[in-house]
Amino acid sequence: MPVTTAELKPILVFDSGIGGLTVLREARVLMPERHFIYIADDAGFPYGGWEEEALKERVISLFGRLLAEHDPEICVIACNTAFTLVGADLRAAFPQMRFVGTVPAIKPAAERTRSGLVSVLATPGTVKRAYTRDLIQSFATQCHVRLVGSENLARMAEAYIRGEAIDDAAVLSEIEQCFVEKDGKKTDIVVLACTHYPFMANVFRRLAPWPVDWLDPAEAIARRARSLVPLPDGFEPLNGIDPAIFTSGHPDFTTRRLLQGFGLTVSQAG
Repeated sequence: MPVTTAELKPILVFDSGIGGLTVLREARVLMPERHFIYIADDAGFPYGGWEEEALKERVISLFGRLLAEHDPEICVIACNTAFTLVGADLRAAFPQMRFVGTVPAIKPAAERTRSGLVSVLATPGTVKRAYTRDLIQSFATQCHVRLVGSENLARMAEAYIRGEAIDDAAVLSEIEQCFVEKDGKKTDIVVLACTHYPFMANVFRRLAPWPVDWLDPAEAIARRARSLVPLPDGFEPLNGIDPAIFTSGHPDFTTRRLLQGFGLTVSQAG
């Protein structure tokens, strides 16, 4: 007998805004038997400028409520800034829950680069995190890694995703430091270390001074989540759409319309 969807716990996907939709899209492909709950902490967006202790307290408190209300199978933290800061604390605070994190894809970048010049495009919070430096020390000591912390790109990406016009010069000013020429070689990989950024990949490609590989971690995150979630022998096809919860309680009409395209409908926060 196929398993009914009511018997399967949902997958919770968490982000500071709507950038985590890049991860949700890939996770849905790999886990077609599961419902998803998308959480956007837009009341706290953007995370990049938060003081570390205040952001830790916010995210841990928020998850205390989310886990009690939704009882998910696993939680996917689709936000580099949040996970590099709070991942270990979340696992300590909720040992019964499995968390799949998002960290800068420095290891695969170091494995793929031919020039040895890699850039990591991230929020200021991710750039300054010791976690990020440890990844470089562990996996990329043979590379020249430039960390580029953008103050504005996450906001630009949110606007771009909603269909607003974005000034090319403003975008270029945020990404131009990623492009390094050294000893006759050029940067050939840029790690997109914020889940918002892949939505703008086509813009980045158009504005880049030379072609590079823009490394999007969404598929790898989804594969990791799939590996932790048991696949039933049989299951009934999913019907309907999944809930999206915004901590502000009032995403705008454009955001709601965007979410519909991802099979989501805005639900009231509990």
